[in-house]
Amino acid sequence: MIVRYTNFDIHRRLCYNQSEVLNDIRNQMKAVIQLGGKQYLVAEKETLLVDRLPDGTKALEADALLTIDGETTTVGTPHVAGVKVKAEVVEALVKGDKIRVIRYKAKKRVHKERGHRQQYSRIMITSIK
Repeated sequence: MIVRYTNFDIHRRLCYNQSEVLNDIRNQMKAVIQLGGKQYLVAEKETLLVDRLPDGTKALEADALLTIDGETTTVGTPHVAGVKVKAEVVEALVKGDKIRVIRYKAKKRVHKERGHRQQYSRIMITSIK
């Protein structure tokens, strides 16, 4: 038996699956953590780039500044009591895009060129408890 789907059926199935995925994301616990002077909104099993961590760092543990669990939001003063975010380092060194900075003034013999490449570490959030 051959089953043929119209574009509408495929679109409806995709929308249905997307709504399930969105509901899963909405119901997932999230937290705001602070690493290296910057704040990140994270969820479990999420990977993100942070400023380069010291060599030899395998795992991290950070206090949550804010937690979102479904409809409940808890703001810490300054940290939420009893909530720890654990992460593991996936890649110790990830290099960002190279940036070229040029200073130039016409007819003044001023021409300076400098480059910069930011270094990051990739971490994965293992648990929020």
